[in-house]
Amino acid sequence: MEKNKTVLLVHPEISRTKYNFAGIIDNEPLELEYIYAVLVKEGFEPYIWDGQVEKVPYAKRLRELRPYAVYICGRTRQEGFMKEYAREAKRCGCVTMIGGLHAQRCYKRFFSDYTDYIFTSFDPTPVAEILKGAPPESISSLCRKRGGRWTVNAAVPHDINKLPRPDRTYFYRHSDRYRYLELLPAAHVRTTYSCPYRCSFCVRNCVNCGVYTQRDIADVVDEIAGINCDNIYIIDDDFLFDEKRLERFAELIRQRGIHKRYVCYGRADFVAAHPELMKQLADIGLYYVLTGIEAADDKHLEAYKKRCDNNVNEKALRVLDSVGVNMMGMFITDLDFTAADFRSIAKWVKRHDLKHAAVSILTPEMDTELIKEYKDRLITRDPSHWDYLHVVAEPSKLSVKGYYFHYHVLLIYLFLRAWRQGVYDFIDYKFFITSMIKNMFGFGG
Repeated sequence: MEKNKTVLLVHPEISRTKYNFAGIIDNEPLELEYIYAVLVKEGFEPYIWDGQVEKVPYAKRLRELRPYAVYICGRTRQEGFMKEYAREAKRCGCVTMIGGLHAQRCYKRFFSDYTDYIFTSFDPTPVAEILKGAPPESISSLCRKRGGRWTVNAAVPHDINKLPRPDRTYFYRHSDRYRYLELLPAAHVRTTYSCPYRCSFCVRNCVNCGVYTQRDIADVVDEIAGINCDNIYIIDDDFLFDEKRLERFAELIRQRGIHKRYVCYGRADFVAAHPELMKQLADIGLYYVLTGIEAADDKHLEAYKKRCDNNVNEKALRVLDSVGVNMMGMFITDLDFTAADFRSIAKWVKRHDLKHAAVSILTPEMDTELIKEYKDRLITRDPSHWDYLHVVAEPSKLSVKGYYFHYHVLLIYLFLRAWRQGVYDFIDYKFFITSMIKNMFGFGG
């Protein structure tokens, strides 16, 4: 009898409420597309199910395909869904595998009777190795059950230059759903792992065993040239880092006559110090730079170990404005905020005429040094609340209800401001503003 070669690759939905900003930013399942490419090469028959876009329920798809194995990835807020889907797959007799950013650091949270393997690396090849029957003890960055107990093979960093090209068949089939704001569709490209900086609130510098690794930039440009999509979201934790590499990127894009628009993350201090380079990048299509402004005061920036102040933030905004690139200014509302601190962000946005702003609540990620500081103040253990929209630890100067009130007042102000300026005219402003009003004293979803 021929072995079942069917493998279902799963990315769960973000949440099951409408108030989740789906339809504003929807991300291509790039991790699954890498695994898909590896499995096809090894003779398997993979299928992707992305809960962001699928209309067929997961359980129905599982019954239809009857796969040999199911691989499920996700972030902290999706932990509950990941476990739910693994249980369902195990009931159907499937080999169950867990991976993704959350599992890299918090793999013990998935130790269960319905999980067979947990992958703690970005490397997609161990998934194929397990399915081919390779001895698990020979595979690094792997947790597996052995004799009813869990064994952990030490994680090792992955060299990003060993990644295959992702298979974007699924992306092209659902290209009407993957977007970054008004950029539709938007394809994802990864050029680095981890982050070279050490901001105290961020977990990204811990992934890939904390090792920062870059792809050859010529290979990156070659990949971009082959993507049938005009909008490219470079999802590195910080793309604007290596000046020489970025100059080479711009040069190669020009030489090959590639005309696309780009979204990337970049620190304010790098932008402020490189106005000429920002002009070069703008000329080849840089459209959005996602910049961590974080705070409207230097006290919080110092506490976050940002290594830059608000003078630098303001200069970065002026530089991007001068070359016609949009800054998406990202702010954090700290758990020590007063009502005045919330208002200071609104004032900063208005004073500097920042058209694109996003605000998240300080959320100490699981299994980090930061969560140890807040462990005695945690008010929830529900991983779905780790979405940067919930208060997960007791605020120090406001009640939880008071904190939510001022946070949602700030969000409403930013949404109304964007609405008046005609920004994001594709979204249902009335729905989101109404939802924010409903959530002003809590978070009901």
